[in-house]
Amino acid sequence: MKPILELLPEELPGEGYRKAQIAHWLYARGAMDFSEMTDLPKSLREALAGEWRISEFALVEAYPSRDGSVKYLFTLLDGRKTEAVYMPYENRKTVCLSSMVGCPAGCTFCATGALGFGRNLTAAEILSQLLAIAHHQGISPRDIRNVVLMGMGEPLLNLGNVLKAIRIMLHPKGLAMSPRRITLSTVGIPKGIYRLAEEDLGVRLALSLHAPDDETRRKIIPTAHRYSVGEILEAVRHYYARTKRRVTFEYTLLKGLNDHPWQARLLAKLLKGISAHVNLIPFNPWEGAPVKGTPKAGILAFAEELRRLGIPTSIRFSRGQDVGAACGQLALKAPKALTFTPTLEGAGQ
Repeated sequence: MKPILELLPEELPGEGYRKAQIAHWLYARGAMDFSEMTDLPKSLREALAGEWRISEFALVEAYPSRDGSVKYLFTLLDGRKTEAVYMPYENRKTVCLSSMVGCPAGCTFCATGALGFGRNLTAAEILSQLLAIAHHQGISPRDIRNVVLMGMGEPLLNLGNVLKAIRIMLHPKGLAMSPRRITLSTVGIPKGIYRLAEEDLGVRLALSLHAPDDETRRKIIPTAHRYSVGEILEAVRHYYARTKRRVTFEYTLLKGLNDHPWQARLLAKLLKGISAHVNLIPFNPWEGAPVKGTPKAGILAFAEELRRLGIPTSIRFSRGQDVGAACGQLALKAPKALTFTPTLEGAGQ
């Protein structure tokens, strides 16, 4: 059986307006079975079911946090696993999606990096995370208006599949999302940043920098020796010149490593001339982590120094920490002593 979510709406099976009907069932009504597509002829539904599949998962497990967010653990059809996080806010619903099984970057503060690299996810597997979350939340996929590709993996090392998934998210007959509500996060792959600039899909770029100097960055990100901070920022400057879109710089503060005042001053100097916003991220602890987070007073002082130097800065407190769903905690582990039956009420309506 072939994955139907690999297809753009105009590539879907069926003749004429049937393609649009199928797309509407998938992306607006959230159908998880072809038998639900009741305005299609029975013969077409049977033909679709015999050749195509909608879901890319053998099992979906959901773990709700006290703060309202939900961690989803997906078992893929080949038995591998990946994760995503659903984060409902008062005026929006956001999902954090994965682009890989595991991650090759190996960031010392990140539990996902400790897993190592498993494999790339297909475009269908990326999209299927969003559709499965919508189904289990009992909402339309189009009710989810914000996507951050900040889960497992390095999106720019799987850019072909990521871009295909994004194009379906943006497609007016797909998820019909605004490009400004899709954020792609990277640890800093210059070749991918250049390509993203040329594709110019309108999505937002977030760079996980975590240090303003090469020596410190290599301690935090073992694979950072491949590209210097200078090379990465040169690509980011090209991206900004090409797209005129503000770039977010993600910076996880680690005690005694990257939280010194001189590093705040150097970071501010590096960002001059770029429309930038710095997100300072308190470290979210996980079992076996080799680093410790900067205390609150140090975080506030680092933020104040950046603001004093004219850099827009915010402190981002992650949600879902109690179920291992916060930034840097995704590690394919189910929380202990926690059961949850996802609501199916309203699914596909």
